[in-house]
Amino acid sequence: MNRLSQLGVIVLALGAWQVAAATGQLGAVPTPRVIAGAVLGLVLDGSVLGPLAETLASWFISLLLAVVIGVIIGFPLGVSRVTYRMSVVTLDFLRTIPALVFVPLVVLLYGAGLQSTILLAFFGAVWAMVMQTIYGARDLDPVARDTFRSFGVPRWDTVTRLLLPTALPYMATGVRLAAAICLLISISAQIVIPAGGFGEQIVLHQLSGALPEMFAYIMLCGVLGMAIDSTFRWFERSVLAWHPSHRKVSS
Repeated sequence: MNRLSQLGVIVLALGAWQVAAATGQLGAVPTPRVIAGAVLGLVLDGSVLGPLAETLASWFISLLLAVVIGVIIGFPLGVSRVTYRMSVVTLDFLRTIPALVFVPLVVLLYGAGLQSTILLAFFGAVWAMVMQTIYGARDLDPVARDTFRSFGVPRWDTVTRLLLPTALPYMATGVRLAAAICLLISISAQIVIPAGGFGEQIVLHQLSGALPEMFAYIMLCGVLGMAIDSTFRWFERSVLAWHPSHRKVSS
């Protein structure tokens, strides 16, 4: 029933869009039928493959860096209360800075290319991973922690059997959030710089007046974002099927 309701809303929205665009009430915005034809044309002639590869490359590399650096920074800050209190103001300051404000500096240092979009996306996404790792490391059950200490459990076993199982759900959420942020900033940076990928194609088609193709790439951005989010949600449920929260969801 829920799926049917969602499908019904989509059909109604597309129908309203089709009517409004066909009657000229949306100005130069093409109809969904025209945009669908443009998407099909981009896919059939293969012109979408290059921009897709550039966007995915920026997204994947920046996400990988954000996850690795986020875990390396987050765990020590989460485990040590003193270190966290010393650095919390700096973290709050840095994670509130929009990544795109660094576009002039990054372009000046590295030019308009893949490296610039990777750095911008990494800076925007790493804080989500850092904070979620901190929250996970700080959520240790005090009784379990003291029990491990009283029985003299080795530090490595404490990390693998207590710290990681507690922090993994938080870290999984951080990875999913970072994945969405990396995609958003990668495409945004490609528009602003421009630096290849879907973002540059949106700008180029807008400047050339090819509005159906421009909207086609916008729609492809949405489809790519939904595919990435759905994939990470499925992966999170699969990996954390043992966790109580995911058992409740699956039941």
